[in-house]
Amino acid sequence: MSQSDIRSLDIGMIRTFDALMRERSVSRAAARLFLSQPAVSASLARLRKIFNDPLFIRTGHGVSPTPKALRLAPKIEKTLFEFSALFDEELDFSPGQSSRIFRVAGSDYPSSWVLPALGRVLAACGSAIRIVWEPVGSLNLQDSLSRGELDLAVIARIKPPHDLEHLALYQDHYVYALRRDHPRAAEAVSLDSFCAIPQIFLGYGTSTLDDRIDEILAATGRQRNAQMVVSSFAQIIHQLEHSDYAAVMGNRVAMTHAKQLVTRSLPFDLPAYSSFLCWDKKSVHDPGVEWLKGQILAIAAQNPSTALTHDIVL
Repeated sequence: MSQSDIRSLDIGMIRTFDALMRERSVSRAAARLFLSQPAVSASLARLRKIFNDPLFIRTGHGVSPTPKALRLAPKIEKTLFEFSALFDEELDFSPGQSSRIFRVAGSDYPSSWVLPALGRVLAACGSAIRIVWEPVGSLNLQDSLSRGELDLAVIARIKPPHDLEHLALYQDHYVYALRRDHPRAAEAVSLDSFCAIPQIFLGYGTSTLDDRIDEILAATGRQRNAQMVVSSFAQIIHQLEHSDYAAVMGNRVAMTHAKQLVTRSLPFDLPAYSSFLCWDKKSVHDPGVEWLKGQILAIAAQNPSTALTHDIVL
């Protein structure tokens, strides 16, 4: 690459390369960058000319990096990190002047009280900041936060995450939930009825909670009817309202739908859990992430459903 080619390379093109490397799709890279697909394609065309290489080859499922792109990827990632660190050190973060994209992982329950309040904060200062709230799913949070693919995560855990920096937003306990006119809603829940009534789960098979429940039941020679798996609490609530399913969920989630659901104590003991705000230790040097962290903590403290406890866990 010649000196003239270097001068034609800009930060937007570097971010396009990074997004394509992470997403392996022009459309998903465009969504990640909040750009149009033609804009990403145009940026890629300029990158190809500068590096004299296709960089990303179209496949049946998106794009695949060339060997040269794979060699460039760690250098590009380092460049972006150092560029961000340069400005973070020199500038105080001003949300009203920023157009940064923040990525937060969490379920739809915390998003239901974080995002409306955060949206009001951004609107009040006329900010161009963009928030991407992503489902946790099967993400490796430690890797995603360390690589900068996520800025923060809000997760529910019985035990504090040992591999992440974190603060506890609130503590809660688990309950058994059914619709109010469920045929067995008036009954106390026994081990037998718990196993007999089909249940709907949030990401079953990826939760330590589910593992613990299954172990408890297995010790009694029982197995529950795990019939449906979904990706959001909204789907669970909808299914409970329109079927004879049951679900194990946090009491705070259930109480937000108290008109539709009845809750019962579980027929076995489960420890309480906490909602944790998590981040990577390197981000303490990032004023933007520190600002967003502070906003979420303030929102949690002011939210009636989360303000009961706010203990720092380090």
